[in-house]
Amino acid sequence: MENKITFPKTGTDRKKVLSKLEENRAGDSKWHEGRTFSLVYHESDEHTEFLKKAYTTYFHENGLNPGAFPSIRKYEAEVVSMAAHLLGGGEKAAGSMTSGGSESVMMAVKAHRDWAFSTKGIREPEMIFAVTAHPAFDKAAHYFGVKPVKVPVDSNQRMELSAVKAALTPNTILIVGSAPQYPHGVMDPILDLASLAKANGIGMHVDACVGGFMLPFLRKLGRDIPPFDFTVEGVTSISADLHKYGFTAKGASVILFRDKELRRFQFFISKDWPGGLFASPSVTGTRPAGSIAAAWATLNALGEEGYLELYSRLMKTVDAYRSGIEAIGFKMVGNPVGTLFAYTSNDVNMHVIADLMAAKGWFLDRQMNPDSIHLTITPANEPALSQYLADLKGAYDTARAHPELAGEGMAAMYGMVAKIPDPTMVNQFLYQYMDQRYET
Repeated sequence: MENKITFPKTGTDRKKVLSKLEENRAGDSKWHEGRTFSLVYHESDEHTEFLKKAYTTYFHENGLNPGAFPSIRKYEAEVVSMAAHLLGGGEKAAGSMTSGGSESVMMAVKAHRDWAFSTKGIREPEMIFAVTAHPAFDKAAHYFGVKPVKVPVDSNQRMELSAVKAALTPNTILIVGSAPQYPHGVMDPILDLASLAKANGIGMHVDACVGGFMLPFLRKLGRDIPPFDFTVEGVTSISADLHKYGFTAKGASVILFRDKELRRFQFFISKDWPGGLFASPSVTGTRPAGSIAAAWATLNALGEEGYLELYSRLMKTVDAYRSGIEAIGFKMVGNPVGTLFAYTSNDVNMHVIADLMAAKGWFLDRQMNPDSIHLTITPANEPALSQYLADLKGAYDTARAHPELAGEGMAAMYGMVAKIPDPTMVNQFLYQYMDQRYET
């Protein structure tokens, strides 16, 4: 029988509780030492202290009702306006803040679904996206009753345009392209996808959750960044996370639309509740004001010059990681454009490499199809560069010398999953994994 933690009968001294938090945290991933390559986007200790002050200034306020907290309304409106300006939206673009990329994606899908029903009467909507698109689109399709139509990618991991054309039906309401996609840091052909969407009178969403607050600055620094934002005709919405490469506090993203008319389909309103008139811009009701305030504070504190200086330094670190990894004998997957990429090898089992690196204290994202290791580089990873490359070289040599390691550890599990013919068996494993997350 599962051992459940019961509700405490008495309180515990606050100092002891805080001490326990620190004690429990000791076993977590060492992101502050640069040993984690996702989940945490740390610019510097100084910036983190700034974020804490900005966030806690509005620790108790609620972004649900701007009438009670007009300053929060001001911050959100200005953040949306600044993001729209950065992403080529001009005066017409409109949007709102959300709690993160998944919510931004959900709002984009919901808005296009309701728009298609209102203007075209489509009752069985479909949307097209690549197999490399973020699972948030599967989640949005599941939640909002939109049929997901997945298309393959080419040898460079870019969405296949011919497959998109073949997938179009009278029920298609939306095409999704990534800028860049998360698994390999590769950009989909946004120009071609947007042109196709416009020609067919449907929506075109650009998932720039990772790239929205990165790619514009890389372009200004002279990097080759293909057009992807509202300057591209046919793009109708963009999602961009502030709490990733905008380096704001967690719980902050923006969903942007080409105009207010389309944004209106994002909103939920209720006029019949005895508690009063109710209107909400997104999924959540209560909205932490701290993340909104911290986003506004960060954009104003850094400005364009601050972000350019930050990305100039960061891309030197990215280039050093990539060249060092390639020098060992690995190769990049596709043609990554920014701060995230994946590497693979024909000579060694990548899941063995991941096992060996994990044993050295590195937290890495394992990927399949193709088997690879994903890195999301932030300023926190700069000091760890030499040690990472040294440990990776050791792992590479060990994996080459001991191919039998493919039958051990997580490498064996990933190898088994790849051979399972029935995907429902994998689904059951994942459901079991989720159940175990909540065991005490």
